[in-house]
Amino acid sequence: MDDDILNEMQKYGKFLEERGLNLSSHSGNMSVRRGDRLYIKRRGAMMGDLKEEDIVETGVEEDDSGVIIASTEIGVHRAIYQETSALAVIHAHTPYAISLSIVRDEIVPIDDEGRYHLKKVPVLDVKESIGSEEVEKRIPPVLQDYPAAIVRGHGTFALGENLEEAYNWITVVESICKVIYLVKNLGGDTQKEVDW
Repeated sequence: MDDDILNEMQKYGKFLEERGLNLSSHSGNMSVRRGDRLYIKRRGAMMGDLKEEDIVETGVEEDDSGVIIASTEIGVHRAIYQETSALAVIHAHTPYAISLSIVRDEIVPIDDEGRYHLKKVPVLDVKESIGSEEVEKRIPPVLQDYPAAIVRGHGTFALGENLEEAYNWITVVESICKVIYLVKNLGGDTQKEVDW
């Protein structure tokens, strides 16, 4: 495996862990695409302490021997690569985004920084959210129009040209959701119409 891939995945895995962007130490996943190859976090690996053996190489189009230990979300990552121009994908179990996705059908930013980056964050309501064919089918078309989306009750998927860009979208979505949560808990109106 290319050392650059390992170093980047280690770097952003640590960033996700340090910023509290996953509900638990071993949750979430990320991948990068290089041509027809896909490098993805191993199922059950600790996001903040990734080692070379925690990165699984497989095909973008089809399985090979390594796929058995790949993340349960490998089908979703593949579908995103097959239907978008993404070269990196991060899926994080973002606590504020998960919380808001349970009570809202879409997330509309109420803060200036959030509105600068995104007009809204789609929320996908699916029957089975973890590693499901339904998510594989439904999230790529959404990510053709938005850099990130939330699967209700499960977490945020974000894409980019590289892991830095995907990580940025994860942080933007979580920040938008955190501001809404804080304003709501301060007694503010988080459902008012926003003047664009």
